Amino acid sequence: MNDYKALRIFLLAAEKRNFAQVARELNMAPAAITRTIAALEEELGLQLFVRTTRQVSLTTDGAIFAAQIQPAFQALETARKDIMDAHKTDQGRLRISAPTWFGKAVLPPILTGFRKLYPKINFEISLADGFVNILDQDFDLAIRISSTPSDKFTIWRKVCVIPRVLVAAPGSRFAAMDHPGELAPDECLAYSGESRREAWVLSDGSATVEISAGRSFSANNGDVLADMAAEGAGVTLLPRFHVAAHLQAGRLAHVLPRWSPPDLWLTLYYPPYQALPPRIAAFSKYFEQHVPAYMSVLQ
Repeated sequence: MNDYKALRIFLLAAEKRNFAQVARELNMAPAAITRTIAALEEELGLQLFVRTTRQVSLTTDGAIFAAQIQPAFQALETARKDIMDAHKTDQGRLRISAPTWFGKAVLPPILTGFRKLYPKINFEISLADGFVNILDQDFDLAIRISSTPSDKFTIWRKVCVIPRVLVAAPGSRFAAMDHPGELAPDECLAYSGESRREAWVLSDGSATVEISAGRSFSANNGDVLADMAAEGAGVTLLPRFHVAAHLQAGRLAHVLPRWSPPDLWLTLYYPPYQALPPRIAAFSKYFEQHVPAYMSVLQ
């Protein structure tokens, strides 16, 4: 950055018209300012300043050069400041992707608390159900509720387990089932980020049954599936938080309680950083510390 430093000294000297003042502002020796200006003049083959014992003034060439490089230097200075701020713990942008329900029910108080500690950090929150490619869409991190991560192009941190339950309308025949084999694929309402089929793997501890769900109905929104099941349309497999209100109100019943699916995880996903930028690391730590307060909601 020697050229950058020389241009910075030149522009400050062009503004102050006093090498000694420039030296004081930059905490440099006056002789070092003089040498830097002389080296720049030699490189350009132009005299930039007229120096007398009483003052320093720009030559015509010096004034033209200063006017031409000022906008580019200012843009470089802004870029330098932005990138340095982005790597400070208390400044920069955080662009976060989160599931819709989680973003509405859990994220707001966490964000509010974090912003009180770091008011200079700017947030961009995007809520979506289904898979979001955080690399293509320029997210700093994503909050996901999913099975054990298998993505090789991101890094992740498991936060807590998210249990799932099979549910159906209490008055339907599904509420009396004893075995998953009593379910027909057309009766299984699937959750899919791309509105496609999903495989339900259910175990009672000794046997495992796999069911292809979503042949006749799938959706990428848990609330839709919960409402459909409550209307008697079939059975759906959802995180408990999606159906807790329905279960409490008696609109849904937990079916096949002896048969459990693999748990999901609440997970933080990141682009493949070699080390997390400080602002992202600070938010992640705060998130993990405060999510336990919502465990009863999530489970």
